[in-house]
Amino acid sequence: MSNMKTLPLLEPTVEPCCSPLAERPLTAEEAERTALMFKALGDPVPLRLFSAVASHEGGEACVCDISDVGVSQPTVSHHLKKLKEAGLLSSERRGTWVYYRVEPAVLAAMGALLTKTAAA
Repeated sequence: MSNMKTLPLLEPTVEPCCSPLAERPLTAEEAERTALMFKALGDPVPLRLFSAVASHEGGEACVCDISDVGVSQPTVSHHLKKLKEAGLLSSERRGTWVYYRVEPAVLAAMGALLTKTAAA
């Protein structure tokens, strides 16, 4: 028999940042949150890390599977921390490894932000 326990799924803590840019002007708070997201993705290394997590099989990736982006492990950790602070990634520690995931709401919000709404 296995001693493995199934952990309950956590509700996503990430909320979409704002309405599409073409729908209405952003509020100051929405602009701050949106700028933080884009700033976190504004460098090739964190963008590659975000892409590696988002495209990883099963929708989540162990840091051990995505850290080969041409920089040192402390730099990878720094960028993953910034992606989490920007609300782009969530993480869960399992033993000695940390697993990262992109919440579906984040991808949907980012897509909607840059999508022009249909004219009525």
